[in-house]
Amino acid sequence: MTTESAAGARPASGLVGPDRAARLNGLLLGTAVGDALGLPVENLSPGRRQRMVGEEWRHRFICNRGFVSDDTEHAAFVGASLLAHDDDPDAFARALAWRLRVWLLMLPGGVGFATLQACLKLWCGFSPARSGVFSAGNGPAMRASLIGAYFADDPERRRAFVDASTRMTHTHPHAFTGARAVAEVAAAVLSTSAPLAQTPERVFVRVSAIDLFRRLETVRHPDDREWPNCLARIEHAWADDAEVLALAATMGQYAGISGYIHHTVPLAIYGFIKHRGDFRATVSALLDCGGDTDTVGAIAGALVGASVGEAGIPREWVAGVADWPLSRRYLRRLAAALCAPPGRGRDAMFAWPALPLRNAFFLFIVIAHGLRRLLPPY
Repeated sequence: MTTESAAGARPASGLVGPDRAARLNGLLLGTAVGDALGLPVENLSPGRRQRMVGEEWRHRFICNRGFVSDDTEHAAFVGASLLAHDDDPDAFARALAWRLRVWLLMLPGGVGFATLQACLKLWCGFSPARSGVFSAGNGPAMRASLIGAYFADDPERRRAFVDASTRMTHTHPHAFTGARAVAEVAAAVLSTSAPLAQTPERVFVRVSAIDLFRRLETVRHPDDREWPNCLARIEHAWADDAEVLALAATMGQYAGISGYIHHTVPLAIYGFIKHRGDFRATVSALLDCGGDTDTVGAIAGALVGASVGEAGIPREWVAGVADWPLSRRYLRRLAAALCAPPGRGRDAMFAWPALPLRNAFFLFIVIAHGLRRLLPPY
């Protein structure tokens, strides 16, 4: 394992220069776009969502603009922690733990119950290695794509950093498998030498479904007996050219994708495989399933965003993300910092003092959405 200091550590992917920066930029912006599109309809069934807002996917959090949730926030915290410590998973975990502690003090509008418990344990003095709770929720998966992309050509560090991020909040074996799976797909995208100038279909050919299935077979936690069944469902759906909604139905997710990591991650990965680098089609197909739409949109958006870059994401979807301080500009700056040469520009300061005011406004709008759901159409 590399023992360089943070100032001298180098990104681990074989991709260098503009293509690497473009892919990380696409990953972070894709996370934000998928998150923001899915947030206003989170936990609605497919039928209720269609009756309330119709078929078109656009930003509708407030005034045809989108805000992000904890999915994008955690991805950004991972990026900042990698900038501080990309040479030591324990130091990385400590840096990420402090960001999660401060984030909780900012009263975020949405936080998973397991993550909330873990953050409280961190404040009570538990170390990041002992703060996790026995849960198989989606938290680790939404933090994993950037780690996988950053350490695309270093499987040892990729696994170590993903596991450090996972155990901080979740200790269920399924949580480790799901997070590792997301990281492996992101690594597969970043490790290809295909430039973004090529069509998404061409990029996908180089990152084939067979290669992804082989990678996904290696991620299972020793105590996870369910993952082979998840992979079998994905492979059968791929062989049958099934729609994402049909795969969701075979998994029992008729009323929407649950917050269970072995529902969300297989569906997000299948959407990525099924639509071969088409950002609009991938994210739309997953959001059509309903349920935990912000998280599945964020995970899928990250994976396909990494394969197509910002140019491959619908322009109106990118422009519609109007959040602050976690803005489009900040995410672009973070992506650039992660690709900067050692000792130069590897910094992306975050305006923490602005978060309480932003979160108060965010919570007000979330409550307004909740009240709207009490009204027809049902």
